Amino acid sequence: MRVAAIYDIHGNLPALEAVLQEIRHEKEKVDRIVVGGDVLPGPMPRETLDHLRDLDPPAHFVYGNGEVAVLQQMAGKEPTAVPQAFRPIIRWTAQQLHPDHQQWLSSWPKRLTLEIAGLGSVLFCHATPQNENDIFTRLTPDERLLPLFEGLDAALVVCGHTHMQFDRSIGHTRIVNAGSVGMPFGEPGAHWLLLGPDIQFRHIAYDLAHAAERIRSTDYPQAEDFAAHNILNPPTEQEMLEIFTRVAIPANAK
Repeated sequence: MRVAAIYDIHGNLPALEAVLQEIRHEKEKVDRIVVGGDVLPGPMPRETLDHLRDLDPPAHFVYGNGEVAVLQQMAGKEPTAVPQAFRPIIRWTAQQLHPDHQQWLSSWPKRLTLEIAGLGSVLFCHATPQNENDIFTRLTPDERLLPLFEGLDAALVVCGHTHMQFDRSIGHTRIVNAGSVGMPFGEPGAHWLLLGPDIQFRHIAYDLAHAAERIRSTDYPQAEDFAAHNILNPPTEQEMLEIFTRVAIPANAK
């Protein structure tokens, strides 16, 4: 079985369309797609969710911190884990969705495991197996991560959340980050993973100018900023590594 892992779409429908087109054009068949959370929030949330409903090949979903916040908002609760500056985006995203979207999002699991030939048991989660909010990167010290990844019944863990691809081992567990389809940190474009029988890090240089125009045509509250700083000129990896290092998993966390 070959699996495409697509993470952190963030309502960027043009990027998702580009990735799905590449998946469908694979010379060898992709049997499954795993959508690893943070489909939301973003500038085209309803359209992006509707695009994911009836995928071929079939898809599995796990939720991310973005889905948690939007569902809380749709339930009439303030998403307290979201900084005040970003709560208008969560409110706007929740207003774009319908009750059937809410029901579907609520059915997504926290994590899932698939057997993939050549890789064995692969666990998919958004951030870490414990929760969808933990922040770690390729630079986070091993000793801080060992308590979070020890004792897993999986040879490989696939995560996202920090929008930068990496491949590292923590103890006996190999961990790869799929990167971000819709909000990359580093090289502009869309990033995803192809799994089985090995691990292939993929990057697509789609039509960024056209995508930016499509985003600007929405009524997303931060449409211009998203187009300029998440599509055309995203933050560098070094900039984000410095930011995430200040808020990464603390010592003795579990």
